[in-house]
Amino acid sequence: MAAKLIQGTVVAQEIKEELKKEVARLKALHKIEPGLVTILVGENPASVSYVTAKQRVSRELGFYSLQENQPQDISEADLLAHIARYNGDPRIHGILVQLPLPKQIDETKVLYAVDPKKDVDGFHPVNVGRLLIGQPDFIPCTPHGIWQLLIRSGVQIEGAEVVVVGRSNIVGKPIAAILMQKMPHANATVTVCHTKTRDMALHTRRADILIVAAGRPKAITAEMVKEGAVVIDVGVNRIGKTPEGKAILAGDVDFEEVRKKAAAITPVPGGVGPMTITMLMLNTVKAAQRAAGRVGAA
Repeated sequence: MAAKLIQGTVVAQEIKEELKKEVARLKALHKIEPGLVTILVGENPASVSYVTAKQRVSRELGFYSLQENQPQDISEADLLAHIARYNGDPRIHGILVQLPLPKQIDETKVLYAVDPKKDVDGFHPVNVGRLLIGQPDFIPCTPHGIWQLLIRSGVQIEGAEVVVVGRSNIVGKPIAAILMQKMPHANATVTVCHTKTRDMALHTRRADILIVAAGRPKAITAEMVKEGAVVIDVGVNRIGKTPEGKAILAGDVDFEEVRKKAAAITPVPGGVGPMTITMLMLNTVKAAQRAAGRVGAA
């Protein structure tokens, strides 16, 4: 029997409807409009596409949405000055600097410059540290999206064997930190695999929940997956083009074969991807709630 599809597009829409109501409430009762600024340096096509999508969703939800485009040759000092200005702007509750940045700019310095209370990407070390010690504030968006997919799909996380393939700061490390915490919808036993793992299949075959962010198409085959596992595929790999020139995408999991064994699986596209932007919006609403003196409605 084929696996149940965990549709990120559906779950993301549910959450966006919840956020629309909270945005309306903030405006009606507190005269606060969630404010998000996205800062784009240069014209990298992928970055332009990502930022455009984030701006579109923020406007759909009723945010005060600001897009700042800067030239490829902007100096690090000038970019830091823009961030400092938005740190002090009361209309802006969330600041997102689109990565990657050009080589003359230290990305770490830029991420550290964002006020942790406006760090809606969840990458500032203060927010990463809070997550690690079990006091999360802004959770990085892709791991938060994965967590919500599991929760809202009714997946049993507590006591589960979770295997994460990939140890990036953006996905692997934070999702492992989330799911190992002693808190509701967590309490799992988590193993993290990476490029130096000697026998990856030995670990992945134990997983009740397998989360794959390997960055390589079809890195996980059916032989590496336990019967009845829940598989979350984070990968988005361009493996070709259609005759019309449209990109053909594949995940990090051999979807067609693995879905024959898994109990549930995310598709690519339409799985984790839609959740990432939605969690960015949720974090921005949370920041606006804090400005209104009310956190926790979203």
